[in-house]
Amino acid sequence: MCESCDSNAASTPNERRRFLRIAGLGASALLLASTLPNQIVQAAEKTSAPPKPKNVINPDEALKRLMAGNERYVSGNSQTHDFKDEREALVSGQNPFVAVLSCSDSRIAPEYAFDTARGDLFAVRLAGNFVTDEGLASLEYGVAVLGAPLILVLGHESCGAIEAGVKAVKEHTVFPGQIPKLTDALKSSIETVINQPGDLVANATAQNVKNSVERLKKATPLLTDALEKGKLKIVGGIYRLATGKVELIA
Repeated sequence: MCESCDSNAASTPNERRRFLRIAGLGASALLLASTLPNQIVQAAEKTSAPPKPKNVINPDEALKRLMAGNERYVSGNSQTHDFKDEREALVSGQNPFVAVLSCSDSRIAPEYAFDTARGDLFAVRLAGNFVTDEGLASLEYGVAVLGAPLILVLGHESCGAIEAGVKAVKEHTVFPGQIPKLTDALKSSIETVINQPGDLVANATAQNVKNSVERLKKATPLLTDALEKGKLKIVGGIYRLATGKVELIA
């Protein structure tokens, strides 16, 4: 069963209060405004053992465990997880050992690809796996409050969002609805590699992962603070559709 999280980065009352203060949403102020129920504050102040003690690890250990899970998945030797006991253990909270920003593509299931159990992987999914403000906020929560010591940005082969972005850039295709928001967000990565040799979609997919990793590494103050203190590692990888193997590229 997958393990996770850094003991120093585990969710504690101090971390929760710090997260709220930085966000400008101090619990006391919200109580005065009658927007935060008292029981939520009381729950946030409770100190208890992490629901999954095996997930209390450092960033390097988290990455090693994540990739070992992918090796099991690729070889067809995924572990059997006791979902019933895990559900009961996680009623009181969560302490995942990795936060993953991945594509919404139905062929990409991070929980399966890394052979993780419930409570191990904190997932943010979006077509094109790029960083949005809302996605960043979710990842910040996963690190600052839940104590995840590792963030993985996961791209994949034959990404439909990247392919649409390439058509928008090269052929000036205009897509219906809100899809142009996806292609606009991916435009910078595509233009960076448009003149490079090789397959443009593959190159843009890798560049998009690298750009997302760099944005996360510069996300102040929560992620930069955790990185500086050695409580967090941020990496990027590409999922190979035929084999299920994840190759780290950033």
